[in-house]
Amino acid sequence: MSRAAAPHVPAAIPHLPGSATPLVPAPGAPAPGAGRHYGGVPDQSSFGFSVSTRLAGRHGRSGVIRTPHGEIRTPAFVPVGTKATVKAVVPEAMKELGAQALLANAYHLYLQPGADIVDEAGGLGAFMNWAGPTFTDSGGFQVMSLGVGFKKVLAMEAVGVRSDDVIAEGKERLAVVDDDGVTFRSHLDGSRHRFTPEVSMGIQHELGADVMFAFDELTTLMNTRAYQENSLRRTHEWAQRCVDEHERLTAARAHRPYQALFAVIQGAQYEDLRRKACRDLDAMRGAGGTGFDGYGIGGALEKHNLGTIVGWCCDELPEDKPRHLLGISEPEDLFVAVENGADTFDCVNPSRVARNAAIYRATGRFNVNTSRFRRDFTPLDPDCDCYTCANYTRAYIHHLFKAKEMLASTLCTIHNERFTVRLVDDIRASIEGGYFDEFKAEFLGKWRGPGEKHAGAQG
Repeated sequence: MSRAAAPHVPAAIPHLPGSATPLVPAPGAPAPGAGRHYGGVPDQSSFGFSVSTRLAGRHGRSGVIRTPHGEIRTPAFVPVGTKATVKAVVPEAMKELGAQALLANAYHLYLQPGADIVDEAGGLGAFMNWAGPTFTDSGGFQVMSLGVGFKKVLAMEAVGVRSDDVIAEGKERLAVVDDDGVTFRSHLDGSRHRFTPEVSMGIQHELGADVMFAFDELTTLMNTRAYQENSLRRTHEWAQRCVDEHERLTAARAHRPYQALFAVIQGAQYEDLRRKACRDLDAMRGAGGTGFDGYGIGGALEKHNLGTIVGWCCDELPEDKPRHLLGISEPEDLFVAVENGADTFDCVNPSRVARNAAIYRATGRFNVNTSRFRRDFTPLDPDCDCYTCANYTRAYIHHLFKAKEMLASTLCTIHNERFTVRLVDDIRASIEGGYFDEFKAEFLGKWRGPGEKHAGAQG
């Protein structure tokens, strides 16, 4: 497809300083202008990571990520606000429930309202009235979700037919990958668009998040080994193009705070491919000598291999840079990921299942829209400190779902996001307090034990 179909990319001289409303810095954030670039070489001083406490004999650790819009204490869960909003919840509520950062989707914001509009507003945080750190993904997820029609599921199984032309039943292919990039057909109106590493970087620089991810190809476990190898080569080449374009755009946009760039590690469930990807990306530098600021661990994988794969990656990755695990939020997965070295996580699941009436609590999940809660005047979780549990009952929320009132989604999302954020906060406290293993055993014993666990909840 012609490059004429490519989305808007910032010109060599982007918006002049002062042409957009600046985001008010969070308390403790660097002064305006911190993280500027001199002589075309990025000054990365406004972004950094330090380790606080380590788990003995394992990769797990607590630490602090510094960004131009504040600090993130790790491990940390990063709620997903796909279209510059966590669905059904105002950003102020996300702050109140303890979220330290939010992640938005570059592909969706490019389509609507357009990355240039977000840039004109002063960046993602200013646009959505969120003063804290922000993340954006690269659009690489759509390679898989639009290309083969599958939603990302951690527990995707590797059994069955191997096919590089796999597509979900009843789905139409909306994305086609080639070595230069991806051609998309919009899920909104069918219009055609072209993403390349340079386009993805241009969009994400306009969105202005504190952390961006390099453009990558997300494969499925049904792809052949040969395809996984070819895809890894392609993702490596795209990563080099991303870091080169990141250097160029950062120098051109020196009036904006520094944006960190994370590489994305693929390789499916193959140890040699995962380790090679880590080593190659760690060694990669842009023309001006810039390396990646952190690393995202991506890819579809079988749930029982999560810890092993994260461990392989953390064996190879540098200790002084943060590691983000893409698309993880279930409690058992969080514990496994943390002890094997992951620092931050994002996932839509807490809000997605909340909109389907599935409620998290320490003994598992339950569906509040079932008949047994019709006259239950207790909180969703008596042990929860969220706004919903302090003010509303199961009976009322049951009524809201039956009446198809939007408030049901709002109240349940607040609760589920608070549950997940607080769980990761508690995991961090257990690392720093030296009782991680005891906390893990106690929590998972309740989560997997008898009770209301997973009663009919679906994502």
